Amino acid sequence: MSTTSLKLPDKLKQRVIAAARRQGVTPHAFMLNAIAQGATAAEHRARFVAEAGAARKASRQDPDKVSASRHLWRRRRAGA
Repeated sequence: MSTTSLKLPDKLKQRVIAAARRQGVTPHAFMLNAIAQGATAAEHRARFVAEAGAARKASRQDPDKVSASRHLWRRRRAGA
């Protein structure tokens, strides 16, 4: 495991300490969890954007496929 130095503003450090106490973990564990959650969210967002871009490209190449897909989506949303 590598070591990384992280400089926090005093107010943020106090918030981290308080939140960690409420969760019953160390400030270090709290920050690791927060960073892991942030990295996961960024990865999910990047995957979503890539999939959306691919879907948009596909829709431009085959408009009929998109029309059928929208129809199915509307039916599912309506509970049909």
